[in-house]
Amino acid sequence: MCGIVGHLGTFNSLSVVLDGLEALEYRGYDSAGVSLIDRDGKIITAKKEGRLTNLRKEVSNLKEIYFAGIGHTRWATHGNVNKVNSHPHFGDGFSVVHNGIIENASELKEELIKEGYQFLSDTDSEVFVRLVEKISKTEKEFSKVIFTAFSRIRGNNCLVALNRDERKIYAIKNNAPLACGQSDDGTNYFVSSDPYALQKYIDTIYFPENNVLCVLSMDQEIAFVEPDLSDSNKFKTEKNSLLSSENTKGDFEHYMLKEIWEQPNLIDQFKIHLENEANQKFLTTVPKRIAIVACGTAYYAGLFAKNVIESRCRIPVSVDMASEFRYANPVLDKNDLAVFISQSGETADTLAALHLCKEMGVKALSILNVAHSTIYRESDFNLMINAGPEIGVASTKAFTMQCLTSVYLSERLMTLMGESVDLVKFNKQSSRLAKKIEEILSRTDEIKKIAESIHSLNGFFFTGRNKSFPIALEGALKLKEIAYVHAEGYASGELKHGPIAMIDEGVVNIAYIENNLFEKTLSNIQEIKTRKGIILTIGKTDTEELKNISDYRFPLDVDDLDDLSPLALNVFGQLLSYYIAKHKGTDIDKPRNLAKSVTVE
Repeated sequence: MCGIVGHLGTFNSLSVVLDGLEALEYRGYDSAGVSLIDRDGKIITAKKEGRLTNLRKEVSNLKEIYFAGIGHTRWATHGNVNKVNSHPHFGDGFSVVHNGIIENASELKEELIKEGYQFLSDTDSEVFVRLVEKISKTEKEFSKVIFTAFSRIRGNNCLVALNRDERKIYAIKNNAPLACGQSDDGTNYFVSSDPYALQKYIDTIYFPENNVLCVLSMDQEIAFVEPDLSDSNKFKTEKNSLLSSENTKGDFEHYMLKEIWEQPNLIDQFKIHLENEANQKFLTTVPKRIAIVACGTAYYAGLFAKNVIESRCRIPVSVDMASEFRYANPVLDKNDLAVFISQSGETADTLAALHLCKEMGVKALSILNVAHSTIYRESDFNLMINAGPEIGVASTKAFTMQCLTSVYLSERLMTLMGESVDLVKFNKQSSRLAKKIEEILSRTDEIKKIAESIHSLNGFFFTGRNKSFPIALEGALKLKEIAYVHAEGYASGELKHGPIAMIDEGVVNIAYIENNLFEKTLSNIQEIKTRKGIILTIGKTDTEELKNISDYRFPLDVDDLDDLSPLALNVFGQLLSYYIAKHKGTDIDKPRNLAKSVTVE
């Protein structure tokens, strides 16, 4: 969630840090700040609420070349959004930025206040700063100070400290993202919570393991240190594969719209990746059961995957929200398979669930978009969705590719079961899906008109049955995320079990229609219409009954797509949400209160 960037070297640290933070804007934040060491050895700190442009204006008068600095984009957890609570937080001769939540912050703060320490902010992050100050009174080795302070805090955290006197940067983490690297000539050193911030500067990325201290200094290569101050080899190295990533909007007004339009090409390219995926390490035995764990949009992709895997492979599948999974005392067996779905590969709840499964001896397979992420590195097997960078906070193309990858997973499982699988047929089906989405995109003007007509109404109920139920959930989530309106997703048959009480002339029912359970879906729509609800139907809407009952229609024949048909219907929901949000005037790529990579529980 929070973005961290640090730099030490011959480049201007202010420019490096600000550019790095700009690369992480997609993660979501509500304030930003930097700390720099000037030529006199003083730490200069600047912080500002709101977007990074506000911080750039704040520091525009700083003309000096700074050789060391750290920066932060904050997504508020403890304390209001204001300048005081923004990072960095400073102590005596050092400055700190923090990603995560210190779970025992209240008890530590109470202890420190009793000892006379004063707090300037309402954040949990400042607790670490005061701990460092306290420990520094009796311990002069800063590495030991950091280790001791870090050992006293609980939770998933990443902390980066800029030391004024040593002119070094220290970084340490526990179950939180952290990456670092250095330029080829050894004159510049970098650290970040996200490798995207470093992609312009380094060819090799280092990923330290938990409780390993990274020390950046001007007179040596990056040092990785154990708590006993011995050299550590607990880090992984990967070549930077991000250098060619396309992170611009091009001619599109928003990243979200660009990413919706990218979907046909990504689907066509997916079959190119299949040959490589087929050569990757995979299961050797058929799992007894499958437990899918994910959050948000990825959770809905998991519901889609459950339908596909159970219907094709006849393997029982459960789907759990990662935030609830660990606390439900899950019943798992070593013969089961746990599947984790995450766009970023850094989702804290999903990662914690993965750790639990590993402790229980359950094999972990992840469906991911980021190959160098923590979940990727800690899983036994990985399937990549190959969606490319998704900058818009509200996921679109990643969801489509997660679902498509889950269909491919079902094919791999069927092969493992000894069944004959026709990948040529799968490729043809995927090509049909790409063409169907292209057809929907070519009819954008129709969707714009519908959005214009309904954008000011009071509520929206997305409904679908069977394969389309997860699509209804995802459609409602998209609308809530970017348009800030009340929207709910339901299985069509569930409306009469309570939610129908909310239906009136100000409520829209966005109904996804497929031939499967058509008559029952029609009767559900009629229940809404009888109560004066406004009906928008998408799919096979060419029957006289549907024509008569629909206030708005988007005819779309998806019968030839089989299991992939919901993914075509979903693109309509993505575009409808986008254009309703445009009429509402919201910040579509950076919705309020949301973050792209949720790294706190």
